[in-house]
Amino acid sequence: MRSFRYISILFLMFSVACIETPKKDNVKSNNIDVAAYVWPSCQNEERSRNKLWSEGIGEWEIIKKGTPRFEGHYQPRQPLWGYLMDDDPAVMEKKIEAASSHGVNVFIFDWYWYEGKPFLEEALNEGFLRAQNKDEMSFYLMWANHDVPGNMWNPYRYKSDSLLWEGNVTWPEYKELVERVIANYFNQPNYYKIDNKPVFSLYSLEELVQSFDGLEGAKKALDYLRQETIKAGFDGLHLQLVGKYSHLQPNFGEGLLNVNEICEMLEANSVTMYNMAGNDLRKENYIPYLASAIKLRTEWDKKLSLPFIPCVSVGWDNTPRYPDMGKEEIIHQHDTPESFGAGLLKAKEYVMERPEQPQVIVINAWNEWVEGSYIEPDLRWGYGYLETIQRIMSYSNSEDSKSKFKKFNSR
Repeated sequence: MRSFRYISILFLMFSVACIETPKKDNVKSNNIDVAAYVWPSCQNEERSRNKLWSEGIGEWEIIKKGTPRFEGHYQPRQPLWGYLMDDDPAVMEKKIEAASSHGVNVFIFDWYWYEGKPFLEEALNEGFLRAQNKDEMSFYLMWANHDVPGNMWNPYRYKSDSLLWEGNVTWPEYKELVERVIANYFNQPNYYKIDNKPVFSLYSLEELVQSFDGLEGAKKALDYLRQETIKAGFDGLHLQLVGKYSHLQPNFGEGLLNVNEICEMLEANSVTMYNMAGNDLRKENYIPYLASAIKLRTEWDKKLSLPFIPCVSVGWDNTPRYPDMGKEEIIHQHDTPESFGAGLLKAKEYVMERPEQPQVIVINAWNEWVEGSYIEPDLRWGYGYLETIQRIMSYSNSEDSKSKFKKFNSR
């Protein structure tokens, strides 16, 4: 069974290579939105400079220090455009143009709140929202409400995993957070909405539950956000939860509730993922990683009564953050635009077969350079990943082509 899945992915990789590049830009088949996560670390702002990256170039400081661990290991990763700053509107205009002209029409900004105030907002506020062509893209927020160990974001400055920040919030902080999110972002004309409901993604359900002393408290907090969103003139809130593999296990959370019951209790509208499969599945070869992700997607489909938004990851190599990490812990085989394209084809097929759910595919990521998961152009592949997205999202899934690939796409 596993061998068949691997063979089917290899066939899809071949089919990706055979798809012709479209003659026109911005062609989307069946109005499917493609949303890419944006990790806003390459900016120069006071708190990150004082506590994380002192050189004033944000996380480029760490990315540049990447070293090859074995022959052929692509480190350090080198951007085709150079080490540009995300809080520069001219830079963001370049990113918007490249994304929108290749079929990526939504940015999902990782958004943080630590010590009672926002963190790493400048890429969004000073870069994206000041870009002259910002209306060519929609955007929404993923509240990345997780803890931050010092050695995760700068192992050269911090040698231990003691926490720099905790993801928990208090009620007073949360109310400030809600007010800021609605006023500064939901009200933007290009904020991404589904049925006039702003999409708000939550990274860590566990941290939210901990912040508000249980699921009932988390429900109360999310109800407050929903009510305030309606007060602001919207038809409601589209709450998107970021799923993790652990959520699929029985009795997640409190009592005997399963993940679907928890989603229904919290009135979630959709579930997606940040990476397409769990941490322990990102081992050396992209093909089994993708096969595992497709299998997990089937499990999510069986568990949930609400829509699951498929995620496709580029690869995985976060050795710049972890100096002791070896090649068995990163993806370095079949880590190509064609293998990513095979995953995107499967995700597109999944969405097209479910016209009743939001027509969205999520990509990890636009610019996770430090984790080796990005579609921005680099010196190795050029525009290869973006061109793959453009070809696949412009490709017409006619009945003839569907029947042609039916045998190989059935699992």
